Amino acid sequence: MRKTAENIWENGEYTYEAAYGFVPNIHSYIHDDDEARDCMIIVPGGGYCMVVPPEATIPAMEFYNRGMNVFILTYTTDITFAVPLKKQPMNALARAIRFIRKRAAEYNIEGKRLFVCGFSAGAHVCGCVAVHHKEIEDADPEYKDISCRPDGAILSYPVITMGEYTHIFSVNALLGENASEDDKNYFSLEKNVDEDTAPCFIWQTATDDLVPVENSYLMAKALKEKGVFFAHYVFPEGFHGLSVPNEDFFAGKFEEFTMDQVFRAVKAVKEGKGVNVPDHRVKELKEQFPDEKPEPSEADMQNPTFAGRDPLKDFADVRTWPDLAVQWMNKIK
Repeated sequence: MRKTAENIWENGEYTYEAAYGFVPNIHSYIHDDDEARDCMIIVPGGGYCMVVPPEATIPAMEFYNRGMNVFILTYTTDITFAVPLKKQPMNALARAIRFIRKRAAEYNIEGKRLFVCGFSAGAHVCGCVAVHHKEIEDADPEYKDISCRPDGAILSYPVITMGEYTHIFSVNALLGENASEDDKNYFSLEKNVDEDTAPCFIWQTATDDLVPVENSYLMAKALKEKGVFFAHYVFPEGFHGLSVPNEDFFAGKFEEFTMDQVFRAVKAVKEGKGVNVPDHRVKELKEQFPDEKPEPSEADMQNPTFAGRDPLKDFADVRTWPDLAVQWMNKIK
């Protein structure tokens, strides 16, 4: 396996006010041979306030082990809820797609297909590019003629709407607490699907405890009405954030590189250098990220969710979603 980490913006290009030195980047996992392969960009969720590790390397390895070259995108988020993100995450994914396509020969993906796979808020980022790709311009002329339309988008327990069934914390981080109706409509993906929207594979659980399952139905309905190729799976049971519920997931085996911006932002806030961060949020972040973490108690080590249960068995059906997604991708020419 050939692994690299690269910023997707050049010096001076990236100007998000609350970056704290962070620059959106991709970590790549390339097969160590000369075979041209399809590729996948993994876009973890985190409510637009962080990019969570359980939705990064675990799904990345699922698709790498199925023969794809894989990239993980760490995009802009805001743990302080102080500087609305607006189009920043969407633009980061669009740039990542163009960045990778421009280097197709280097990544051994020349002439092959590019898919995106997002989770929760990360699925919203993928959905934004799937529906708005024609409008997303890149100021750098070297990317001017490179399409940012993915060949397909996997939307895992996705945030879709800014309306009745939305995830309010994602809205607040993305658009601010006083978002305009125009912004809400633009980022309500079900209202923006057209005939040129990228094909979508949607999956969620009926008992999702954070993002209402109605989000998936809204997107599936919009895709069907516009004649866009899609698949829609709803599993009967499972909590939000299941990623790929395999042994590594339940053992907590994941890397934390996606948390770079969060750690930078928290450090800046603690040093009194936060950008427009209100006092109550400063207090919350200091409590959420203490300088010294207490040793976990025995009670902390026992997850009551799985008391007397076998999660690998309980979520065996959910664990099949990557296989279903591969079958769906194989139908896209």
